[in-house]
Amino acid sequence: MNVCFVSRRFFPAISGMSVYALNLLRELHASGHELTMLSQYRGDEVGTRVYGGGPPPFIDGVRVIGVEARGEQDGGDFERDVRELTDLVVAEHTRAPFSVLHAQYGYPPGLAVLEAGRRLGLPSVVSVQGGDGHWVGSCCETHREAMRVVLDHANAVLIGSASFRDEVVDRLGTDPARFTIVPGGVDVERFTPRNGHGCDGDVTFIYHGRVDRRKGVLDLLDAVDGLERARVVISGIGPDLDAAVERAEGMAHVHFTGYAGYDDAPSILRQGDVFVSPTYAEGFSNTILEAMATGLPTVSTHSVGVVDCLRHEDNALLVKPGDVAGLRSALVRLRDDEALRERLAATALTEVRERYTWGRVAGHVERVYREVAGEPAARDWTLPERVEGCRFRAAPHLL
Repeated sequence: MNVCFVSRRFFPAISGMSVYALNLLRELHASGHELTMLSQYRGDEVGTRVYGGGPPPFIDGVRVIGVEARGEQDGGDFERDVRELTDLVVAEHTRAPFSVLHAQYGYPPGLAVLEAGRRLGLPSVVSVQGGDGHWVGSCCETHREAMRVVLDHANAVLIGSASFRDEVVDRLGTDPARFTIVPGGVDVERFTPRNGHGCDGDVTFIYHGRVDRRKGVLDLLDAVDGLERARVVISGIGPDLDAAVERAEGMAHVHFTGYAGYDDAPSILRQGDVFVSPTYAEGFSNTILEAMATGLPTVSTHSVGVVDCLRHEDNALLVKPGDVAGLRSALVRLRDDEALRERLAATALTEVRERYTWGRVAGHVERVYREVAGEPAARDWTLPERVEGCRFRAAPHLL
């Protein structure tokens, strides 16, 4: 098949979307598919500081086209980005006709492939990502209607977990039968345990991902304030990096790595003894899977997108989102109990190698492509009207 894959973010932007797109496209290329990726990117100072910005890099076997999100950068004009993405998909189709259009993120890319599919008579597949399902549509009626149009009219809708599906169904009223659950994946050859996992001194707790209060990073800093026999590494950048650095002032045991590329992630994780993800919600966390594959025990939360792969006392310790005292207690418990660390890590490692490889993920996506190939595009829908007052127009990088 000739697949057009449209992403909202890709490297050098550090995001779960970037990891997902890279590994999925590599697997699809290995299976013989022709692939074109259109990737939005931020070229401005704000977007670059929060995620990392600039045009996307080359991927072997994939035609990669960067699309600067000029509308997003210009006052959150997402409608402009939808139009530009749609026109580019149509133009690329004339060069080498596509078989299926696949959007990563329901809005703006999902709406763009839905409209392009309608113009071209092609089926559209949409992958709902974490921020997509949690935030898009909670902000204003325009984006709520945009998400409902996409979810109701794409030929297939992929989502990472059952708990995440249930949240989106509850919030947007979508028929649950519209969703196909395809979990995240991890490169188990890239992410492997270090040799020897005992620690002779302080236990190193590692946070790796977007530095964002919605990921619980500020809760983590509150939890480790004054914690003895512990070292804390916070890896990444994000919208709350400055707030996190300020919160950690005076904490000599807390260290920030700054921007960390995907190639650096395995070695960064191997520095840790315990992975900490006190997130408030996920779609399906790639970083948790990467930590599991690296042989780390995990402390996380009873939250959407986490409870589908982590189980309290079995392959992780889980606390309530926002429960700083509970988080500190879990960290202390793992700091002091090496046998518990080893048991949780071993269970998680076995599970991730059996269930969450990218080959399994790509195989599931390929089956969806075959199911929708040749289906007509939905035509009985209209673009939502723009209504002002959306909080993400003022801070579109948070969407």
